[in-house]
Amino acid sequence: MKLKKQVTVCGAAIFCVAVFSLYLMLDRVQHDPARHQSGGNFPRSQISVLQNRIEQLEQLLEENHEIISHIKESVLELTAHAEGQPLLLPYHTPNGSWVLPPESRPSFFSISPQDCQFALGSGGQKPDLQMLAVASVLPFDNQDGGVWKQGFDITYEPHEWDTEPLQVFVVPHSHNDPGWIKTFEKYYADQTQHILNSMVLKLREDPRRRFIWSEISFFSKWWDNISTQKRAAVRRLVGNGQLEMVTGGWVMPDEANSHYFAMIDQLIEGHQWLEKNIGVTPRSGWAVDPFGHSATMPYLLRRANLTSMLIQRVHYAIKKHFAATHNLEFMWRQTWATMCPTPAALTPRSAASLTSSACLGAGSTVHGRCPPEPSLRPTWPNGHTSCWTSTARRPSCSAARCCWCLWETTSATTSPRSGTPSSSTTSASSTSSTPTPACTCRTGIVPGMKPPGFPVLSGDFFSYADREDHYWTGYYTSRPFYKSLDRVLEAHLRGAEVLYSLALSHARHAGLDSRYPLSDYALLTEARRALGLFQHHDAITGTAKEAVVVDYGVRLLHSLVNLKRVISNAAHYLVLGDKEAYRYDPAGPFLGMDDMRLNQDSLPEKTVIKLDTSPRFVVLFNPLEQERLSVVSLLVSSPRVRVLSEEGQPLAVQLSAQWSSATDMVPDVYQVSIMTRLPALGLSVLQLYKSFDSHTTLMSSVHLHLHGRDLPVRPREVFPVRVVPATSDDFCLDNQHMQACFSGLTGLLQSVRWAGEEHKLSSEFLIYGTRSAKDKSGAYLFLPDGDAKPYAPKEPPVVRVTEGPFFSEVASYYQHVQQVVRLYNVPGVEGLSLDLSCLVDIRDHVNKEMALRLSTSIASEDTFFTDLNGFQIQPRRFLKKLPLQANFYPMPAMAYIQDKQSRLTLHTAQALGVSSLRSGQLEVILDRRLMQDDNRGLGQGLKDNKRTCNRFRLLLERRTTANKVQDSRPISFPSLLSHMTSMHLNAEVLAMPVTQEKPAPPALRSFQPFSGTVPCDFHILNLRTLQAEDESLPSAEMALILHRKGFDCGLEAKHLGFNCTTSQGKFSLGSLFHGLELGFLQPTSLTLMYPLGAASPNSTVIHMDPMEIATFRIHFG
Repeated sequence: MKLKKQVTVCGAAIFCVAVFSLYLMLDRVQHDPARHQSGGNFPRSQISVLQNRIEQLEQLLEENHEIISHIKESVLELTAHAEGQPLLLPYHTPNGSWVLPPESRPSFFSISPQDCQFALGSGGQKPDLQMLAVASVLPFDNQDGGVWKQGFDITYEPHEWDTEPLQVFVVPHSHNDPGWIKTFEKYYADQTQHILNSMVLKLREDPRRRFIWSEISFFSKWWDNISTQKRAAVRRLVGNGQLEMVTGGWVMPDEANSHYFAMIDQLIEGHQWLEKNIGVTPRSGWAVDPFGHSATMPYLLRRANLTSMLIQRVHYAIKKHFAATHNLEFMWRQTWATMCPTPAALTPRSAASLTSSACLGAGSTVHGRCPPEPSLRPTWPNGHTSCWTSTARRPSCSAARCCWCLWETTSATTSPRSGTPSSSTTSASSTSSTPTPACTCRTGIVPGMKPPGFPVLSGDFFSYADREDHYWTGYYTSRPFYKSLDRVLEAHLRGAEVLYSLALSHARHAGLDSRYPLSDYALLTEARRALGLFQHHDAITGTAKEAVVVDYGVRLLHSLVNLKRVISNAAHYLVLGDKEAYRYDPAGPFLGMDDMRLNQDSLPEKTVIKLDTSPRFVVLFNPLEQERLSVVSLLVSSPRVRVLSEEGQPLAVQLSAQWSSATDMVPDVYQVSIMTRLPALGLSVLQLYKSFDSHTTLMSSVHLHLHGRDLPVRPREVFPVRVVPATSDDFCLDNQHMQACFSGLTGLLQSVRWAGEEHKLSSEFLIYGTRSAKDKSGAYLFLPDGDAKPYAPKEPPVVRVTEGPFFSEVASYYQHVQQVVRLYNVPGVEGLSLDLSCLVDIRDHVNKEMALRLSTSIASEDTFFTDLNGFQIQPRRFLKKLPLQANFYPMPAMAYIQDKQSRLTLHTAQALGVSSLRSGQLEVILDRRLMQDDNRGLGQGLKDNKRTCNRFRLLLERRTTANKVQDSRPISFPSLLSHMTSMHLNAEVLAMPVTQEKPAPPALRSFQPFSGTVPCDFHILNLRTLQAEDESLPSAEMALILHRKGFDCGLEAKHLGFNCTTSQGKFSLGSLFHGLELGFLQPTSLTLMYPLGAASPNSTVIHMDPMEIATFRIHFG
């Protein structure tokens, strides 16, 4: 009753204000001096003035009537729900803007000052080699080095090693691509199984023989097909040191396009398989074929407790420089770290492929096919003598004075003899895959520690060139459709892992695990391996044969469908109010899928929910560990829709058309958009039903700009469309945070008004060609014919402008690309950036590449920033001395430019190539269609293009603290808002409709897994259930993988829409999970192979440093 009185008083007060406003307007008209100039006799001019005044008054009365009508509806709604949560609807102001009611829940942003010091720190001791500085001083002049064509001639003295012997280590290996020219299965059947069978046979023949292996995807398949006796023989070979597993990941991953979640996941999958089946723990990393190397990889290997690594494909000029300065071995340290660098060795040869005679020693090499001098030939088996030539000619390239020959072979027949032509040279066979372990053992250095004379290096090794100006920067974008599908699968895998672990734990806690589909664990394992396989350096790179790409795509889609099933099964159990009512029916799942893909190369199609007078229920899943305020869009069968929350409260709805083309609406399908707050990593429930009570439904308005094109427009009765046939003026859309302005002619973005200031932010599409002579662009190489040219379609675009209370958007339809810029009217993360998508179709192009360029007024000069694997930020510098293609870099997650005042970040949902060719610009390659091979072994061009949707977010931030000293450091971090924006883009809300229509399903309620909040700089990378003895079934243990993100406090953070606090790295896990008691918590190495402390049921408060990734083995009691 008290609330009803308050509502009545509030309504009366609003009415009085409205009446008083009318009185003031009437009074203004009555006191108009024009009315009293000549008494009652009005001249014609005065009559027209009076007529205008009357029209103004009528307009004011009409606007006031709209306001009073809105007040009336709100008061009625308040009265109808006086005992519950009051509903305030958004309303349309006379100036065209939508205004949302104030948020009922306050949000705050509290960052500990100590947590801001990390990004301001110096990064510890200055490294000896900083790759940005190295690139700035190198001439990149490509001088002919003679026999070592990209190096230099080296002379030596015959008695140079009389006092200190030169050690030579031969490392027999066999590089097996899990898909490239042939599919994974075809390679296995034709080659790999025979190599491994031969390996066992030959190693058993002679105990002096050695062999190394890296790709566990192949090894596990072979293991499943061999006898128990052969398995025992393999274990003995590993035990006596003849067979060594190096890196031990599922594949040898690409390091440019892969996201760090997938890199870690494939490493865990491989290490867990090795631990379970062979009991071996890899100690050295092995990356001889990825096309450039990321600083993320040595960090992950170090966290997995590997002590050294070897890399190969690095720019030939950098190899030459490192060889000349004796820096081919180094300690690789992260830019932010002060300790714990990873020992690494770099092979100096830049071969496009490996051969059995190519010597890729960390110490030195000559051209792989030059004949050795007869006086220097030891007796190597099968005539492989150039290894000796290599090491004898190039010992001065290495600081360690021990040389390594990597011998790629199809069998393990290596048995080097001890005899040498000189007593000052020792020939040995070693299982160590890098020079560091063997070459440091004689000095007493513990593996992983810094040997004397090894420099400390920071930075990365992108971009890679193997000769001349042949830069391998094309593969950053090649086949973007599958790069996008990779990230969709990754997001679903993480969501499925977390929900499966939580659902199974709660089912076990309730004693209902016998009812739960434990068989879903096999689907998780299959998806892990499919995602891991695609991280291979010829898969996600887009550099495999067309048939192989299809094979990868089928695997990805199959796993995606299975993961949707795992997610829906887990969500079904978790949202049931009465868990006893849970029944798993594989033939009739309780929850449906949010979308469907018809084929492996199809774009997703959203599920349409059929409405009736009885309610339809939809379960929403938020994959983020933070509470989320989002606009969720669903497709329904009727425009007469009413949406209720779980508690039965009506929600405001934006109703929009579903379009099949620029001018055609899809019949009987409508888009319903709701703004809703979702619990962290939780599930929420909505009710939808057909209703003629439409006062909570707010219609979108549509304007079609045809620009003189004679196109039929077929609007539906529900959605009136205003057609603008001729060219129109520029126009703007706004929300409560910003205003975005667009060209009336092109529909493309022109500027953004943000924080009271207008910023230039324009976009345009460009086309790159390829060279007309000699080598041309292909799957690997980007060899443009000059600067990009503006994209010139045959006809002007159709521009469709949609405006509504929760989002407004501009869709521009060109011949080869459809761009949609959406502005969310949300008081949170989604409303602080522009959502941008480009649907690209260049299947009728010949040797063209399409790019998107963003131009701003930011004075970024020659500096820009790109991420490495979504894990860290690497500053870049545009170098005029290098060709255009050399200045492109991989962008798996984001790139930004900045000056003292502003930072513009381009967030991406798929890996693409990016650059900043001029101050204030960012340029991203969207797709590539190339008709020829680029002579790197693939044997074909890129002619299998798909309709590809590239998704981005544009975030403009104000810098509050900036100085030249800080900006000149080779280190940078995103803001917390930028981190959140990236996660919102890459982890979308999943909507799962309840398939059962009648009778009504059992009672459903939201699921909130956390009893508290997660610090906003912590990211739950995964909650992965570990396998039992039967690998198809789950154990009771899980791997909790956490990442504490480094962030820059020097950017303004307001209106985030959720409660965000940091805790100086402290995180209490004991009471984090609601309804589950943490039985034990044990810190381990990244891949769980090494315990880093005792398991403790009592101590559950952990501490992590910024940028640290940590793994914990946990068990719920």
